Amino acid sequence: MENSPKLNVLILAAGLGTRLRPLTNEIPKPLVPVVDASILEQQANKARAIGDVCLHANAHYLYEQVVAEGERLGFEKVWVEQPEILGTAGPLKRIYNEGYRGGLLIMNGDAYCQFDLRRFVQNAQESGADVALLAVDFPKVNTFRVGENGRLAGVAGRFGSENGLPATFSGVSWYSDAALSRIRDGEFDIREFWKQEIAAGRAPFVDVSQLHSTWIDMGSPEGLMDACDARLNELGRSGESVVLPGVNVPESAKIKHSVLFAGAVVQENETVENEIRGKDFAWKIESKCAGGVK
Repeated sequence: MENSPKLNVLILAAGLGTRLRPLTNEIPKPLVPVVDASILEQQANKARAIGDVCLHANAHYLYEQVVAEGERLGFEKVWVEQPEILGTAGPLKRIYNEGYRGGLLIMNGDAYCQFDLRRFVQNAQESGADVALLAVDFPKVNTFRVGENGRLAGVAGRFGSENGLPATFSGVSWYSDAALSRIRDGEFDIREFWKQEIAAGRAPFVDVSQLHSTWIDMGSPEGLMDACDARLNELGRSGESVVLPGVNVPESAKIKHSVLFAGAVVQENETVENEIRGKDFAWKIESKCAGGVK
């Protein structure tokens, strides 16, 4: 493999998807359709909007499907993690150890977001820091503490200062080649690396310029519904329901604010409202606000 001058992008797609079972019994969470495309495809499209990038993903659960989808989408490589997941730090170091250079942008394969990634990368590179973290304001979490210098001061309950601007890590981050070289082989939790960087006087830059952008964890039923609503709004189709291929809806049935996956059964004259339904499951969604920022 020749060294690449392109910005490398790693979409984390190795999660087990336990909160979405049985929907994820047969499909990995990053490939669950969110209206018209999976989160993996939507994240890849957003990354490509930056410019000339080299796409990567990691995979563990039902990895064969992720590998096949990566090939279809034109990824440089899908890095299979077997028999064990490498955590959040391990995949970064693995790519660096294989000789990829040019910096690394990290995105999550279970987050629906509408960030300006080009602006984030530009801010990261201009910050002078080797690591940059994109933050959102999500009061239910907000464990970040951001100092007046715009650097990470601590993570509540984990390390560092308890003082500073509270914020939530969006899962989007950028690492220079120098930072990647310092991640220890075998490192699992990326927060331990941040702690080490702070101790060494190299605190990560925290970009708070997009605090109120849309960010939704679609890894729960409520989050998946919110993600579908946000995607419909993005497509100019607000208020519609989502009926995916493989569902037969009788003409006498009414579908209101619902998502129907392949295998869902709808009866004659039935009204389906505020629900996600699929093969052998039906989730009644009580709230449209759980799981993200809008």
